[in-house]
Amino acid sequence: MSEIDDLVAFAVLIEAGSFTLAAEQLGCSKGQLSKRISQLEAQFAVVLLHRTTRKLSLTAAGAALLPQAQALVVQVERARQALARLKDDLTGPVRMTVPVSLGETFFDGLLLEFSKQYPQVQVELELDNSYRDLARDGFDLGVRSGAIEHERLVAKPLLAWREMTCASPAYLEQHGEPLTPADLATHICLLNSHYSGREEWLYHQQHELLRVRVSGTFASNHYNLLKKAALVGAGIARLPSYVLPKELADGRLRWLLRDYQTRSMPMYLVHPYQGGLPRRTQVLADYLVDWFRRSGEALDRL
Repeated sequence: MSEIDDLVAFAVLIEAGSFTLAAEQLGCSKGQLSKRISQLEAQFAVVLLHRTTRKLSLTAAGAALLPQAQALVVQVERARQALARLKDDLTGPVRMTVPVSLGETFFDGLLLEFSKQYPQVQVELELDNSYRDLARDGFDLGVRSGAIEHERLVAKPLLAWREMTCASPAYLEQHGEPLTPADLATHICLLNSHYSGREEWLYHQQHELLRVRVSGTFASNHYNLLKKAALVGAGIARLPSYVLPKELADGRLRWLLRDYQTRSMPMYLVHPYQGGLPRRTQVLADYLVDWFRRSGEALDRL
């Protein structure tokens, strides 16, 4: 125990008037409390208490120390209340870093749904495909794909997104619909330049791995730009499921090769390890969890 803890224990003991009552309030045994008082006396090289079987009385040194110990108890309580108010505060900024395409996808919801419900919370959304150090760079929340191995991060599963092969009805009317992955070799495909193997698309069926060489006239490292290209009929795209619920639901894009499995990746909401999140951060985290749940349910209905 620290010297501060021992001073607080001393003040509580004098207020309670007995080792039994004080130990109950402090959540320790009488023996542990007695040891803490002895440690405090040894630290200051004084005797603080006259101890008898019936009562406690202060020595001159104890009487001199008591007001300081009581003031410390008051300061500790004020600090606790200040932190409690901070955690319950729904006013102020929440800084969050997320991948570019993902932030663009749920931005409308943040701007309209969340901000309407919590108008005093200022969301600072940084779009960055690199993994920022949340604690070092001052971020409250982040969204990440793949395994979370950082021991100082708390991770909450959001969903497992999968790649979906899709195209517009206009493209399919002009070029026909691929019925197997092998058919993609004769189609115009929209390539993701972020991946070194962008011209090889992988599919699984009944534990068999299918590798397809594809080609096209347009490539980008930006999912939403590839989606826009697919929407105007420029080709067939492979996109993460979280960017597609609206377009698949209203028929502007069609999900192709549904019987073939594609890559799946877990996604997590992360925050630096701490005793508890401020309330404004927690309500934003809860909103994101609900948004992903609704997004997943919309895909399951397709």
